[in-house]
Amino acid sequence: MRLVPRPAAGLVRLAAILLLALAPALPALAQAPAPQPEGAGGGGAKRLATASRHMAAAANPLASAAGREILRQGGSAIDAAIAIQMVLNLVEPQSSGIGGGAFLVHYDATTRKVTTYDGRETAPAGIDPRWFLGVDGKPLPFPAASVGGHAVGVPGLLRMLEIAHRDHGRLPWARNFEPAIAMARDGFAVSPRLHALVAATPQLREFEATRRHFHDAEGRPLAEGALLANPALAETLRIVANGGADAFHSGPIARDIVAAVAGTGARGGPMTLEDLAAYRPVRREAVCSAYRARRVCGMGPPSSGGIAVAQALGMLERFDLAALAPGSAEAVHLLSEATRLAFADRNRFVGDPDHVPVPAAGLLEPGYLAERARAIDPALRLRQVLPGNPRHARLELFPVRPADTTIEIPATSHLSVVDAAGNAVSMTTTIENAFGARVMVRGFLLNNQLTDFAFDPMDGDRVVANAVAGGKRPRSSMSPTIVLDADGRPVLVLGSPGGARIIPYVLQALVAHLDWGLDIQAAISLPRHVTLGGAIELERGSPLLAIAEALRARGHVVAENDLVSGLQGIAIGRGPGGLVLTGGADPRREGDAHGD
Repeated sequence: MRLVPRPAAGLVRLAAILLLALAPALPALAQAPAPQPEGAGGGGAKRLATASRHMAAAANPLASAAGREILRQGGSAIDAAIAIQMVLNLVEPQSSGIGGGAFLVHYDATTRKVTTYDGRETAPAGIDPRWFLGVDGKPLPFPAASVGGHAVGVPGLLRMLEIAHRDHGRLPWARNFEPAIAMARDGFAVSPRLHALVAATPQLREFEATRRHFHDAEGRPLAEGALLANPALAETLRIVANGGADAFHSGPIARDIVAAVAGTGARGGPMTLEDLAAYRPVRREAVCSAYRARRVCGMGPPSSGGIAVAQALGMLERFDLAALAPGSAEAVHLLSEATRLAFADRNRFVGDPDHVPVPAAGLLEPGYLAERARAIDPALRLRQVLPGNPRHARLELFPVRPADTTIEIPATSHLSVVDAAGNAVSMTTTIENAFGARVMVRGFLLNNQLTDFAFDPMDGDRVVANAVAGGKRPRSSMSPTIVLDADGRPVLVLGSPGGARIIPYVLQALVAHLDWGLDIQAAISLPRHVTLGGAIELERGSPLLAIAEALRARGHVVAENDLVSGLQGIAIGRGPGGLVLTGGADPRREGDAHGD
C-alpha cells in the first residue's frame, strides 16, 4: 500500500484526465445519493443515463469513465470491457480482478450472433475430492474454508478476455490497460464502500500484503478519500499488456502465484505451475429462450444463471404479469414460486458440463416448462418443490435432493457495454467472497472460488453434480444477460453480482423492464425480493415489508434482509438518428453509466 502525498504531479495529471472524462456526467453524479456500503438497504435515487452513440455501465464511476474513454477512441465493446475490468481490479478489489474469473456474453452486430465466453476458474489437478471435509468427515465451516490458498482456483479472467479480444477487439490489447496502469501508478480516492468493507473484513490483517495495502501506518482501515496507489499492480498490468495472458500464466507472475497459494501454512493449496499453464477458457453456445416476443440470452453451464432465469421466465409467461403491480403480493408470489422451481432443477442437474451431464435442452423445453408452471398456484405456496424430470435426463446420475451444500457468498461485480457499432457485452466478474482468499500477489487478490463447489461431494454413495474435482469448474449463479428483439437486435444488456441471489435479482429486473415497462434505472432501483427455494427475503427497510402478511397468508415464510444487488444495465432503442441508449446503475452500490 502506498498513500500518495498531496499534491502529487502524477495525481494532478490523473485528476485532469478524469475530470475531462467525467464532465458530461458531473450533473448526474452531483445529484446521486452517497454510495452505500455492503449491507446497506436499497433505495435512494440515481439518474437515468442517456446517450446516442455508446455507453458503459460499471460498479464504480472511475471504471465506467475508463470504458467510455476507450469507446471514444474507437474501441469496441470488448475493448471497453477490458479497460473497465482492469480499473475495477484497482478501485473495487474486493469484488473482481485478474486473480479471478468471469462469464462474458457478447453480441456481434455484424453477424447478429450471441457468443458466450467461459473464464471460470478451475480446480487444481491435484485436488482431493474430500477437500472441504474436516478430519471428522463433516463439511468445514465457510470461514475456515474460504481464507488462504486452500480456496484458490486457477484464475481464468485474462485468458478469457484475450480470446474475446482476438475475436472482437478493435484497439490494440495494450491500449485497453492504459487507464488502469495510470491510475494504479498515480493513485485514486478510497471510496466509502471500499473503506466500509476493509473495516468489516478483519481477515485482511492475517497476511502481510493485504495488511499493508488496505491499512494506514497505524493499522487502521484506509479512510474514505485517502489517496491509494498500487505500483505493484501497475507493473503487473504493464507486463500483461505487453506480454499477453501468457505473461500471467507462466514465468515470474505464475511462480509468485503458486508460492503465495502454498505459503499460507496449513491453509495452503495444491496449485502448480502446470495448472496455471494448462488453463484454457471456453467459447460456449449461449442459452437463449423466447419470452413475450423477445429472446433472452445468457450463460450456460457451468453457470446455472442462464438456465434458471430462462426457466423462471418460461414458467411466468403463462401469467399476465403486466396486469399486476410491481411489488404487489401477487407479483412477488408468482416470481418466487417460479424461482423455487428453477432452483430445484438447478441444484439437482447443473454442474460443469465437461465433467457431468447437464440436460440443458430438456430443462428449457417449452412443454417441460409448461408442466412445471402448472404446479404454480396463484393463491398458495407450494408446500414441497422437487426437481422435475426433463427429457433426456439420466436421473440415476443425479441424487434426489432439494439442495446441496454449496455456499455462494454475495460479492462479485458486473459491467454492461454497448459500442457505436451496436456490439454489446454483458460480463459478470468475480473473485468470489469479498477480497477473495485475502491473499495478495503483485498487487492483485487471488480468488477463493473453490468454495463454490459443494463442500460435501457425496449424497449417500453418489457424487453430486457440483462436487469438486481436478480441472473442474465450480457451478455459478452469475447471469450476464442480453435480450434481443424479434429481428435479433439487442434491446437490453443486464447483470448483477450477489451470489446465488443473482438469479432472482436479474429475473426481477427483466420482468420490471419487459412486462411492467419501467425504464432501466427504475427497474434496477425497485426494492428487492428474493428466494433461493425457502423463505422469501424482502429488502430491509423497503416498502415491500407492507406485503409480508399477504405473503404469509399464501403460506410463505418471510424474512427481512439486506439485499445488496449491483445491477448494471443498458436499454437499447432505435430512432431516426440511430441508437437511443439509456443506462441504469444500482443505487445500493457506487456504480453509474457513462455514455455519449
